[in-house]
Amino acid sequence: MLVCCTSAPPNHVTTAELRGGDYRLIVDDRPTLRLLRVDDELVRFERDGLRLGLAAPVDDVTNYDPYRLFVPSGLYRPPVESTFVEVESATFVPSEAGSLRLELRYPEGRTATLDAQVGGDGRFALSFIPRDGAADVAYLDARARADADEGFYGLGEMSDDVNQRGKVRAMQIEVETTNESGYNDGHAPVPLVIGTRGWGMFVETRLPAAFALATEEPTLVEAAVGVGTRAREGIALHLFGAEHPLDVPRRYFDVTGLPGLPARWALGPWVWRDENDDQAQVEADLDALRDLDLATTGYWLDRPYASGVNTFDFEPKRFPDPQGMLDKARALGLRTALWHVPYLDTKDPSTAPLVAEAKSKGFYPTQHGIALNPWGTLLDLTNPAAVAWWQDQLSSYIAMGIDGFKLDYAEDIVLGPTANRVAWSFFDGSDERTQHSEFQLRYHRTYAELLPESGGFLLTRAARWGDHVHGMVMWPGDLDATFAKRNDAMKDGDTSYVATGGFPASLVCGLTLSTVGYPFYGADTGGYRHAPPDNELFSRWFEQTALSTVMQVGTNTNDVAWEPTPKNGFDTALLERYRAYARLHLRLFPYLWTHAERVRLDGRPIMRALGLAHPELGVHPNDIYLLGDDLLVAPVVTRGATSREVLFPAGRWVHWFTGEVFDGDVLGGAAVTVAAPIGRLPLFLRAGGLVPMLRPSIDTLSPTSEPSRVDSYATDSGLLYVRGVARISGAFTLFDGGRLAAHTKDSVTELEVLGGTELAQGAVFELLDADAPTTVEASAPVTQRGDVAEVAAKGGYLYDAKARSLHVLVRPNAPVKVRWP
Repeated sequence: MLVCCTSAPPNHVTTAELRGGDYRLIVDDRPTLRLLRVDDELVRFERDGLRLGLAAPVDDVTNYDPYRLFVPSGLYRPPVESTFVEVESATFVPSEAGSLRLELRYPEGRTATLDAQVGGDGRFALSFIPRDGAADVAYLDARARADADEGFYGLGEMSDDVNQRGKVRAMQIEVETTNESGYNDGHAPVPLVIGTRGWGMFVETRLPAAFALATEEPTLVEAAVGVGTRAREGIALHLFGAEHPLDVPRRYFDVTGLPGLPARWALGPWVWRDENDDQAQVEADLDALRDLDLATTGYWLDRPYASGVNTFDFEPKRFPDPQGMLDKARALGLRTALWHVPYLDTKDPSTAPLVAEAKSKGFYPTQHGIALNPWGTLLDLTNPAAVAWWQDQLSSYIAMGIDGFKLDYAEDIVLGPTANRVAWSFFDGSDERTQHSEFQLRYHRTYAELLPESGGFLLTRAARWGDHVHGMVMWPGDLDATFAKRNDAMKDGDTSYVATGGFPASLVCGLTLSTVGYPFYGADTGGYRHAPPDNELFSRWFEQTALSTVMQVGTNTNDVAWEPTPKNGFDTALLERYRAYARLHLRLFPYLWTHAERVRLDGRPIMRALGLAHPELGVHPNDIYLLGDDLLVAPVVTRGATSREVLFPAGRWVHWFTGEVFDGDVLGGAAVTVAAPIGRLPLFLRAGGLVPMLRPSIDTLSPTSEPSRVDSYATDSGLLYVRGVARISGAFTLFDGGRLAAHTKDSVTELEVLGGTELAQGAVFELLDADAPTTVEASAPVTQRGDVAEVAAKGGYLYDAKARSLHVLVRPNAPVKVRWP
């Protein structure tokens, strides 16, 4: 709603206010804008908050890359130096009901308008458009002032730090000559910044942009957009307010759309090889997964598998019966996916007919830059006919039963390293200045439209804002098979290099992506560059990916857990560890999928950096996070370490594997050293949380025609296994509507299960940090059993004095009471 302007005598301030729930946007004609939660100011824009960047004359051949305003490069030499001017005065002018408008006056007669309106509770939409003198405007610059001590999250996938304070971030790929990759690895930039006091700013543009966060002043958050000849179109800004920073993404989804969900089985574990020898090897892998009892939901074939890129077939000599191979996978409860790219290899005779057809029908861009791939120019997916033709080619794979795709490359459309445009021209009239961002959405939509509405599998390494609606799983590209952080100085034999980043970088990538609408993330477990991983690295990596949203396992040296080599040093102990962690990941499906569906309701990411989830701690570690509401994960990311320091939020936290108790209230934010030998991930359960899991023998979620060999959720959803902490009250509502609860009063805990539409058979509760109960009773006293399997089969309970844990079977609508001493 709009609270009307408050007029004032000459030389005094006129103020207007917009309200969205408990949030207010107060605007005056000095001008300043202030976003408040009730009376608490979250962020403000002062007189220099909306600047014009002048670069007369603005032309159509210059690359107006705003990143180079903050990070100069010897390659980038603009023809004209830029000058930024700020507002001299402002006046309220008539506007539509429920909105307000300011006319902004700048030096030399230049003007702009600022329009503001309420988008919803805690959501305000601003439009900043140059008017008089716009022909000289090359950049638009928004400068917000925030708290000097808060953390800044968001801005898409980053690999060096979860907290963006002190950083300059490009919203497009940029050359970075010191790094081994040669660029900033900006695969998924998103122009949304989130302050840990509970505010956000989204710059809704496809044009080149850059953010500088407290690089000039500790309170200054700056976003510059290279509008070039499009200044008169202006830019849209959105300001968000929320009670907690984890709730800001939901405001963003109100503007850009809700995250799509992949298929349930897309959460993995997945297994793949970088190069498959032939069909025999694939089928041997499928058998190995089941014969070795390795929980797995999917297997994808990376290249090469086809006759060429892309011939939309399987190479006959190496894959004589691809349908039989896919049918075998399906029989074993495994879904299959294929690596794919939006190119046709122009040098391969096998693709020549398709290349000729694409050229004759105008399916390529009419002007293009350098192909940053081995095959040729990408298809013009702004052309609906080209999209339909490409989907028609892909349909042969879908008909065979392919369930998804790993979508690689397609990052050819870049601004370029110099001040001269690397010009592209597309069917719809657009060029590289917007398609560097928009093309990814078109690419992913082309494949997503072929998958079931219930969800499929799209694994992508690139994305932009708004792409999250396609329900992709993100992977961070080719990370190092090392413990290196990004930009560490490293050696591989006699070769020195500056690291893209290995296992520690993977954590940062996943946590930064989750903040901006990409909750499903799976890195190449073990790394890619400089592979193979050794025993220690591979073990530490799969310990962590098991406690992430998506577990996918593969390297560019084709390492799988059951194949030791002299270089990787794998052994039977590693295979046993891998078996345990792969199964733990799959068992966590009810917990993970419930949180996945909640993302569409409350917007909260599933993987949550500790500093974003608990800003009251005042720290922003890159290697501690929450998985959902109730699990705290602190992976070991340092070679040779057998312990690590952990920070605990308020409340009691119980070690998942040892039962050791840590009290965050007592620790008061102090770190504590926790033992972490290989095979024991520092993983902690919040007292009061309930974590539902599938049975210990589960192999897959998909149907199988070999139930004696494969234990599938599709065959029998089975009992739940629910882990909690003794003498605590808590509840968990499952994705299927079922509910688990523990109610403690005095010395009695009542355990209850309300069955849902799928998980309706009851649950075995496991309560940690438990004393021996006095009695366990339902309608009558309950019998103590000899082991957990007997509890699950016959009912009753089991108390393990050494582990200090209590297992109790609870049937639906039949509460069980535990009396404590």
